[in-house]
Amino acid sequence: MLKQRVITAIVLLAVLLGTLLAPGPWPLVLLLTLMAACALWEWLRLTWPSQPTLFPVVLAVIVAAGLLMLSQSWLSPAPQPWAIAFQLQLNRWLLPVVALAWVVGATAMVVRGQASERRCGTWLSLFGIVAVVAVWAALVQLFLARGAWFLVSLMAFIWFADIAAYFTGKALGRHKLAPKVSPGKTWEGAVGGVLAAAAWIMASAYWPGSFGAVLLERWPWWVVLALSVFLAALSIVGDLFESLLKRRAQVKDSSQLLPGHGGVYDRIDALLPVAPIALLLTGVWLQ
Repeated sequence: MLKQRVITAIVLLAVLLGTLLAPGPWPLVLLLTLMAACALWEWLRLTWPSQPTLFPVVLAVIVAAGLLMLSQSWLSPAPQPWAIAFQLQLNRWLLPVVALAWVVGATAMVVRGQASERRCGTWLSLFGIVAVVAVWAALVQLFLARGAWFLVSLMAFIWFADIAAYFTGKALGRHKLAPKVSPGKTWEGAVGGVLAAAAWIMASAYWPGSFGAVLLERWPWWVVLALSVFLAALSIVGDLFESLLKRRAQVKDSSQLLPGHGGVYDRIDALLPVAPIALLLTGVWLQ
C-alpha cells in the first residue's frame, strides 16, 4: 500500500509540474477541469439523496463542459462579454458566499459532528457544485494572474499543514479533535499543522511572487500571520468536512480513482475552502 501510494504521488506531482511548466495555460486548465469534474462526481456520490444513480456522473460532465466553455473565452485574446460578466459575478458573489459557507456552515457541521444519518443531501449536493466551481475559478484565475510559482506556493501551504499535522499527531497526539467525525485527528496534530503552514507563509514571503509575498504586499506582517493561522485552520475544516460526508455515506474513500490515495476529492479537500479565500485576500478578483 505504501509503495502504491508513493508511486501515485510521484505521478501526480509530475503531471502537475508538467502542466505548470507548459508554455501555455491550457494544459493546467484542462487538468483543473478534470480535477473539478472528478471531485464533483465523488462529492455527489457522498451526498446525493438517491443512491445509486447516474445523475452525479451526468452533472459532473455538464459542469466540466461549462467550465471548458468559460475557459475558452477567458483564454482568448478577446473574451466574450458574457464570460467577463460571469467572471465578475463569480468573484463578487459566488466566491464570497462559498467562503462564508465554509467558514460558518461547514465549520458548524464539523463541530456538531452528526455523522450517523445521511441528511440534507440536496443542500449538500448544491453546495458541492458551487464549492467545486469556486475552487476551479479561483485556481484558474490565480494561475493566469500570478503564475505557476504562486500556485505552487499556495498548494505547498496546504501540504505543509497536512504533513505536519499527520506527523505531529502521530508523535504527540493525545486529545481527539473531532472524535465523531475523524477519530484519528488530534488537537496536537492540528496545532502542529497550523504552525508549520504559518511558518511556510512567513518563510516563503521572501520569495517574490509567492502566496506569502503577495499577502505581505497587501497586509502588515502580523495580519499575514493571523491570516495564515486562519487559512490553515480552515484547511483542517475542509478535511474534516469530507470525513463527515464519508462517514455519513459509510465509505472509506470518496472513490478509488487514485491508487493508494482514494479519490480526487480526498486529495483536494483542504484546498476547497482555502483557494477562494486566497483569491479574495490577494486582490486578484479586483483586477
